[in-house]
Amino acid sequence: MSLRSPLSKAVGLGSAKHGFSHWWWQRVSSVALIPLTLWFLYAVICAMSGGYEQAVAWLSSPINATIMLLFVLTSLFHAQTGLQVVIEDYVHTKWVNLTLLLSVKFAAVVMAVLAIISVLKIVLGG
Repeated sequence: MSLRSPLSKAVGLGSAKHGFSHWWWQRVSSVALIPLTLWFLYAVICAMSGGYEQAVAWLSSPINATIMLLFVLTSLFHAQTGLQVVIEDYVHTKWVNLTLLLSVKFAAVVMAVLAIISVLKIVLGG
């Protein structure tokens, strides 16, 4: 018979309440991606009807460039958050877990920076 309470046995083993944050932001980003994805599909269909110059002119609009960046950045955030949860849940070796988490975050940041630079280059006419 143990004199420890069930709460003291569970301290450090259960939820630290940080999982809710991942769950919440995953839901928020998925809801945000619904209209952004519909807009992106419409944009791709419109871009297919014209040439390269028309697509560049279309993306040069500040509104279209802003929505494109919102779509790309929200998609990257959603993917990074989802991959983080999968890695934390299923990769149990500490160094592999840390390496994968850092790699996913680094890749998301690099792709976000590249997307911002690419859209700004088109908008600014570079």
